[in-house]
Amino acid sequence: MKQASIELSEYDPEWRSDFEAERVFLLRIIGNWLLGGVEHTGSTAVAGLVAKPVIDIMFGVKSLEESKPAIDVLTANGYVYYPYKKNMMHWFCKPSDAFRTHHLHLVPYESPLWKQRILFRDILRSSREVAHAYAALKKDLATRFKEDREAYTDGKWPFIKAALERGNNGQQD
Repeated sequence: MKQASIELSEYDPEWRSDFEAERVFLLRIIGNWLLGGVEHTGSTAVAGLVAKPVIDIMFGVKSLEESKPAIDVLTANGYVYYPYKKNMMHWFCKPSDAFRTHHLHLVPYESPLWKQRILFRDILRSSREVAHAYAALKKDLATRFKEDREAYTDGKWPFIKAALERGNNGQQD
C-alpha cells in the first residue's frame, strides 16, 4: 500500500477551523472516552509554520486499554487505525494512508507523550527563532525523504529533543 508523500505547504489559517470542526466531530462520536482535552498539535497548530497539510489532533484518554472500544467507533466513522507506537497511543489517519487530511492520536492524558507534544507545540508558538530553524529542517528532510515518512519523522527527533530539553530547562519528566 502506497503511503502519502511528504509535501509541505505554507501555513494556512484554515487549519485552525479544520481542527475545530474535527474536534466537534470527535467529541460527538468518542467524547465518552475523553479525559483532559482535545489539542491541536503538530506544525499545523503553529501560525506561520510550514507543514504537511495534515491536521494533528491529540485526544486525551484515561488509558489505552479503556479507550480500545473507540478504535471501532473511529474506523466506522472514516478513520484508519494503525498499531503505531501502540504502547503509547492509538494512532489513526483519515481518510487513507495514501491521502491524509488528519492524524489522530488517542494519548493518555498527562502522560509523558502528552506533556512532550504540548510543550513542543508551545515552544514553536512562542519562539520564532526555534520555529524558523524547525521549518528549515523540515524543508531539508522533506526534500531528502519525500517518499520515506519514517526517515522524515526520525530526522526531526534530535531537534525536537533538544528543544524540549531547553524548554524543560534541561529537566526530563
